[in-house]
Amino acid sequence: MIRVGVIGTNWITDRLLNAATLVKNFELTAVYSRTDEKAKEFAQKYGVENTFTNLEEMAASSLIDAVYIATPNSYHADQAILFLQNGKHVLCEKPLAANAKEVSEMIECAKQHHVLLMEAMKSTLVPNFKVIQNNLHKIGTIRKFFSSYCQYSSRYDKYKEGIVLNAFNPIYANGALMDLGTYCLYPLIALFKEPVDIKATSIMLESGVDGEGSVLL
Repeated sequence: MIRVGVIGTNWITDRLLNAATLVKNFELTAVYSRTDEKAKEFAQKYGVENTFTNLEEMAASSLIDAVYIATPNSYHADQAILFLQNGKHVLCEKPLAANAKEVSEMIECAKQHHVLLMEAMKSTLVPNFKVIQNNLHKIGTIRKFFSSYCQYSSRYDKYKEGIVLNAFNPIYANGALMDLGTYCLYPLIALFKEPVDIKATSIMLESGVDGEGSVLL
């Protein structure tokens, strides 16, 4: 049995936990939130007794073997490293961190402490992607790959009213590329490996994040 704690009590955590009910050896044993009220409210929904408002205490706890991190992007690296250092396996929401330097530090920490670090990005792990991957060689030389992910942000109306939510706040390492662009980049790199040249352009919003962009690899 893998005893798992969750950090973050938003809708994506609910999605993960709903899916986890299909995994026989998964057990939710702890919930973290910045407020005790929110932690207890979320824990009660899943019948969990243990709640934390202190990450250091949770990381050192013997109540969990692993943790799922679903906090703003800019917090991922520090939080993941804290748990990795305490011998806990980490499943971290995408994007794994705010930049390549942070990702390298997280990977090195996981190696040092002999624990698993994984990004919660399912695109390249689903069966239909594996079919494509295993049969790609049959179509000959691949000369072009095009991927697009566009949607109207549910938070954009608020932004136009002058209310800058997390999705449009650079403090949290957000923006179009970090939020949606990863879904285009992941399968591309999984299929064709690291690019040898990169060109990119974007439309920057006044808040300091990219509202739209294109990447040519």
